[in-house]
Amino acid sequence: MSSPGAKNAITDVQGLLVGHYSDAQAASGVTVVICPEGAVAGVDVRGSAPGTRETDLMDPSNLVEKAQAVVLTGGSVYGLATVDGVVTWLREKGWGFPLENGQVAPIVPAAALFDLGRGVEEYIPPIGPPWGRLACEAASRGAPALGSAGAGTGALAGGIKGGLGTASEVLASGLTVAALVAVNSLGSVLDPASGLFWEARLELNNELGPAGRRPVTLPAPQEPRAAGNTTIGLVATDAKLSKSQARKLAQMAHDGLARAIRPAHTMFDGDTIFCLATGQRDLPDTPGFFAAPQAQAINELGRAAADCFCRAVMRGVAAAESLGGMTALRDLPDR
Repeated sequence: MSSPGAKNAITDVQGLLVGHYSDAQAASGVTVVICPEGAVAGVDVRGSAPGTRETDLMDPSNLVEKAQAVVLTGGSVYGLATVDGVVTWLREKGWGFPLENGQVAPIVPAAALFDLGRGVEEYIPPIGPPWGRLACEAASRGAPALGSAGAGTGALAGGIKGGLGTASEVLASGLTVAALVAVNSLGSVLDPASGLFWEARLELNNELGPAGRRPVTLPAPQEPRAAGNTTIGLVATDAKLSKSQARKLAQMAHDGLARAIRPAHTMFDGDTIFCLATGQRDLPDTPGFFAAPQAQAINELGRAAADCFCRAVMRGVAAAESLGGMTALRDLPDR
């Protein structure tokens, strides 16, 4: 039987820290996942309206293998500026790709979601490098805040308040897999026939709480509009992976996104999932002449990555609070 890690969070993966900066007035924020020792990184972009940084570097054919952080940010294209603050903070710590004379180049892939115009004042939130630095300074190995926090602060999911979610699973092999996601989707996370999450059956240890198990009446579907959405996140494991294997986990995690949000990967979403592998534990080999070495282990990691991502989506929405005219799940009327 599946079981979550001790924190049921991305920080159950050894070596990772998470920090948020949230601005409720601006209805935006940023989340950073830091790996001081570096982690082998992969990425898979499935949405048709992505806002990203350093994704080409994650291609297995390219030079750099490890990233020191991943940034998930609100603010659309403006939010990518938060990465500059993260890079500077990491450089001051000496964490990055080694250069001459003891210098480093921090590798920080990033993805942004669209939350413009949801704050109480300016259409474009006052987002930039200082927000990235503040998120780094808040980073810890504890369980991160959920719901209307960090990159999920101003998120909207299928017409209701979106949010920041996380989940983890410890496999029978002892390996840990986890996910972190900011849910800001065009598609709905709720089944209109039941008023419940599409994949409520995946809940572990009552992680969705009363709000996540109550049938609700859904609001009218939101009007599709270009550049108004995007679900971004990452999966992580303590397994030792190659860049190709990390990319495969990111690909399989998209299955969890598509099960939790319907429709997904639309023309108006920029759905992007990263993968970080901290390399603390070896992958078990698969016995048998015809079996590719470690193939079954990757299958199981990918299955868990998809399930964790799905659960993280639900937890993020279940924990969200109403904000700026966006009604949270907990405040929807009973069915």
